[in-house]
Amino acid sequence: MLESKTANVNPLNPNQASVITLTLLHPLQAVPVQSWTFEPNSVIRIGRSTDNEVVLYSAVVSRHHVEIRPGATTDWEIVNLGANGTYIDGKRITRTEVVNGMVIRLASSGPQIQIRIEQQDGDDTKSSSSKRPLPPLGEDRSKDTLIT
Repeated sequence: MLESKTANVNPLNPNQASVITLTLLHPLQAVPVQSWTFEPNSVIRIGRSTDNEVVLYSAVVSRHHVEIRPGATTDWEIVNLGANGTYIDGKRITRTEVVNGMVIRLASSGPQIQIRIEQQDGDDTKSSSSKRPLPPLGEDRSKDTLIT
């Protein structure tokens, strides 16, 4: 996994770092298909290329489609890298702050990924908006997903 020089900590509590979980949603039913959890300070690239942290095989997804990384002024930010765009609520973005629970779409008709931010304090992990427990880091070691 790639490292970032920016510390990804909660400004209200510097001892807390935010862990991020990405969940691929089913294209028709918006239910979880696969999840990936990343440690604080990770730079997460999503795309078709096998050198990404999350690999999605879809014709509308670019080789390096989107990057989620620690932000300079926010916990996490999303940066579009793909030719077909990245969308939030139907609006194309180039760069934006990650909001817990948000759903991004890769290309206007491509896969949807829900983003969850969890605050990690020592051994305790707390969700910033829900009481759903965070799966253990590295629970799902597979990173390739075929999207039809």
